[in-house]
Amino acid sequence: MRYFIVDDDPAIRFMLGQMIEDADLGEVCGEAEDGSQIDHDFLNWKQVDILLIDLLMPNRDGIETVRHLRHFTGKIVMISQIETKEMIAEAYATGIEYYVTKPVNRLEVISVLQKVRERILLQQSIEGIQRSLSVLSGTINMTAAPSKDTSYPEMGILSSARFLLTELGMISEKGSKDLLDMMEWLYRWEKERDGEVNLPPLRDIFWAVAARKLGKGVTVLIQKETKAAEQRVRRAIYQALTHLASLGLTDYSHPKFESYATTFFDFTEVRKRMLELENQMEATISSTRINTKKFIFVLYMESKRRIGVFQC
Repeated sequence: MRYFIVDDDPAIRFMLGQMIEDADLGEVCGEAEDGSQIDHDFLNWKQVDILLIDLLMPNRDGIETVRHLRHFTGKIVMISQIETKEMIAEAYATGIEYYVTKPVNRLEVISVLQKVRERILLQQSIEGIQRSLSVLSGTINMTAAPSKDTSYPEMGILSSARFLLTELGMISEKGSKDLLDMMEWLYRWEKERDGEVNLPPLRDIFWAVAARKLGKGVTVLIQKETKAAEQRVRRAIYQALTHLASLGLTDYSHPKFESYATTFFDFTEVRKRMLELENQMEATISSTRINTKKFIFVLYMESKRRIGVFQC
């Protein structure tokens, strides 16, 4: 079994990870400190079987996060120090499997995870039996090649881009929606031109996405939307810069920091942001040199490169 832990307390994340490892229940394949840092595409890509998530978190709480995970295929266990019947009922209404109260008890956590694990194994066994019966009854053509839905080829680029935006800690920013729209537009634009290497100017991309949203006849509104989108995207990119800088301060060898800091940003800006965070200095987006064009084009190229992973 593969577990993912979401809790703003690093001590709790460590404790739960140790419990899982000591009881030989499986492996912890990832952690996050807030619900805003995950979505269903990311968890499914990680092949998470069981998600352990805290109820109270600073940016997006557990219940709101679970509501956003409609297409997550695994099971969810919620952990909280709140024990009111109303809150527990609301949590179960979102579709969680179990509700564990804090402070966490080792025996209770292990018992709950064993039950969830057994339920998953039972479900997999039943599905296997059903497939076998279908084959025996002749309803499945074993020689037929597996079909793929090619009606919406943009879904691959969107899933890949969502994963990267989640990794960069910016998926909850409003500008992330603009970036996803741009990824979809660029993918279609390139397909129509048979894989042309030179991508269009950044201003043209912003304008085209705004025109697609509002209609080509309303020039004044398109101009306003273009400027607004540029500001939203810039704020979202600044959040990614801050997220990576904070990771670098905590652990300079952190995989995300090593993979993304120099890929998406000029390292001088990353280092500058790290120093600002370290010295608790007030900083503004306007004082930071953000290369929006580089970020968007790198996001697009990286998203394209990862498409195969999300279409397997």
